[in-house]
Order: sequence, then C-alpha cells, then structure tokens
Amino acid sequence: MFDALSDRFDGIFTRLRSRGKLNERDVDEVAREIRLALLEADVSVRVVKDFIARVKARAHGAEVQKSLSPAQQVIKIVHEELVTTLGGVSGKLEMSPKPPTVVMLCGLQGSGKTTATAKLARLLKGQGLGVLLVAADLQRPAAVEQLRVLGSRLDLPVWSAPDDGPKDPVAVARTSLEEAARLGKNVVIVDTAGRLHVDAELMDELRRVRDVVRPTDTLLVVDAMTGQEAVNVAAAFDEAVGLDGVVLTKIDGDARGGAALSVKEVVGKPILFVGTGEKVEDFEAFHPDRMASRILGMGDVLTLIEKAEEAFDEGAAAKAQEQLQKGQFTLEDFLDQMRQVKKMGPIGNLLRMMPGMPKELRQAEVGEGELARIEAIICSMTPTERRDPALINGSRRVRIARGSGTTTSEVNALLKQFKMVQQMMRSMAGGKRPKLKGLAGMDLSELTGGH
Repeated sequence: MFDALSDRFDGIFTRLRSRGKLNERDVDEVAREIRLALLEADVSVRVVKDFIARVKARAHGAEVQKSLSPAQQVIKIVHEELVTTLGGVSGKLEMSPKPPTVVMLCGLQGSGKTTATAKLARLLKGQGLGVLLVAADLQRPAAVEQLRVLGSRLDLPVWSAPDDGPKDPVAVARTSLEEAARLGKNVVIVDTAGRLHVDAELMDELRRVRDVVRPTDTLLVVDAMTGQEAVNVAAAFDEAVGLDGVVLTKIDGDARGGAALSVKEVVGKPILFVGTGEKVEDFEAFHPDRMASRILGMGDVLTLIEKAEEAFDEGAAAKAQEQLQKGQFTLEDFLDQMRQVKKMGPIGNLLRMMPGMPKELRQAEVGEGELARIEAIICSMTPTERRDPALINGSRRVRIARGSGTTTSEVNALLKQFKMVQQMMRSMAGGKRPKLKGLAGMDLSELTGGH
C-alpha cells in the first residue's frame, strides 16, 4: 500500500534530518523532491501544485525558522497538509432518521463493487444494524449469484429478481424497500449494474434506480490501482447521479496512491471506506490522519488496536494474561495467539501499522503459507508435547516433520524460535506487568498515550 511513495518520503526525510538548521534553499529543495514524488505517484497536477504551495508557505515561515528541530517541524507540516489533502476529517455514512437507511453503490465493471457491497454489509452488521442486500446488477452474468453466495456466508438476506421473472433493476430496487420493512431491516444496500466505461445508458439506469429508492448515501466504488482514471470516473458519476462519498478498492495493491491523494480535492467528495484485501473482513473506514501516517511510514496504531479488539476473544485474552502472570506460555498458547492474529488480516499489513517498524520489515511479504506451515507443525504434536516441548527428542521431531509435511530442520527452527518467545514471556512475567492486552494478553493503549 503506497510502498513507492512511502519509500520516496522515507529517503527525503532521512536526508532532511541530517541537515540541522534549514535555509530557504533547503526548504525549496525538499519541496521539489516531494513534488516529484507525488507526480510519480500519479497524483493530480492541480492537487500537487496546491499541496506544495501550502507546505512551502508554512515551511518558509516562523514555525520552522524558530523551531529547535526544523527538520521535524517540516515533517509535521507535510503530515498535516497531507491529512488536509486526503479530506481533513473522517467522513461517515448518513443514517436516515426514518429507517431504512438506503446505501446505493455504483461504479464500473471490475472495480469490486459487488464484493464491496458485501464488505460494507459485514461492517454495518458488526455495528448491530440489520442489513438487507439488494442484487440490482442484472447486467453482469453471475453478479446476482455472487451476492447471494456472499450474503449466505455473512448470514444476511439478499433480495433479487425472481429467477423466472422479468429482469428489471428498477423493480428490484423498488420492491426491496417493501422487503426491508417486512424483515424489519434498518439498512438496505443496493448493488447496481456497472459498465466497462461510462455511458449514457448506464447513467440513465442509475438515475432511475436512485429516484425509486431515494438513497441516503450514494457511494462510488473505484479501483485505486487505476490512478487518475479513478478520479475522472468519480467526477463523471458525481455529475450524472450525485455522489455522497467514495469507496476505494484494491488499495493494498496500489503502490502509488494517486487516486487516494487526488479524489477529495478534485471531486470534492470524501473517501469513506477502503478495501485492503480480498477477504470480506479486509475493509475499513477511511481516516485521513491515519492514512497520512501510513504513507509517511509513521504507522497506524489506532487501526491496529481496532483490528485487535475485533479479532481477539476476551476470554482467550484473559486466559493468556493469567498464564503469562504465572510464567507459563506453551505451544498451545502460541498456536491460539497466532490464529487470533491471523483474523486481523495479512501480517504484512499489520507490520506497516506499527510505528517505528524498520522499512525492511514493513515491506516484508509474510505469506499465509508460512503461518500455515507453523500451524501444521504444532498440530502434528501430541497435546503433551505442545505443553512441554522439552520432551521432543530426535525421533519425535522426525514424526512431527512427517505428519506436517515439513522437514526436521523446519521443526527445529520453530522450536528454537518458540523457546526465545517463551523466555521473553517468562522474563516479562517476572518483572513489570506486560502492557499488550489483546496480543497475548497485552494492553496497547500505552502506545497511543492512553487513548
């Protein structure tokens, strides 16, 4: 996610910190480097021009010249202006005072619209809302079936046209409101038809669906990897049907960041949600300040904590904390904690959220296969071996390797790594109480100043 842009900023700021006091020429040189980095990231020329003008105006001013750490002050200015460019404050869905709240999703084919519909539904269901999914995309083959499958997986109802009836998206949208009332659902999410490109027929259909359901929120789903084209598409849809916000999908594959950094200033509509992976849980609210911190390599502790709170079972965390206090940490505990962490999403994404994480680790590709291999090795042990790894002699290691489809050297490596973790846990239990609630019973609040 924005790896290329993060690398450029990392290099710029590293050189900046080595200079001490800054003169106007230094500031202009940094501004020029940032300008090139943003243009290479496919950010709108107009957005780059405005951004650099704001940074230079502040960096040439008294807040930098009188600062005891000018370089750090410039970095702070860049961060603040980046937050402004990304939208300033976090947007959110408007909830109708008279249910149901209707959310209409539109976009081009291939943008991930149907998947985004299910991801948004999962997010709202997790907030205690009753959600009805509406399959009004009757143009793309299998779109209705895809939404039905996703709805079944999430245990959510899906309203669509009868299999043997007329395929009229406007009728489907109209009758969905009656179905929501019948089922007592307070949120209706309408998945509409897309096209390979913007055309008059598509826009006319969207307007007719919009006029029938009168959406509380009309969201455009765009593929972040299309860069400036995503911004152009957003402008066209806003002019045709009127948008309330944008959902950026496939942001995990966007190494540049042009769409995210341009859409708010160019289109004037906030980014409300981002898709960060292929799974239905890889979806989160968009926070400009957190995204700016990620882009500048500063981590994102608040999102990390939210993911931990969602993923970790309170009972399991309490049990882990209790065992930790006794100085006990077994391979069974290790396996349980690893499974909990996997629920939070791709490990690489989690590493990027940790402040102070070295660039090499932030960019490390920690594959699901590696975690699956560790899980297979531990599951090939007997319960007694998991509780007391000291019992695992040479013959047992051979048996475990065969059972897990790995090698004895991989089993040895895991046991060695676990022994180091176990020693660390025991030393923590013997001294100051660990503060990492959620990750093996840790309290992450200290990292955010108690917030």
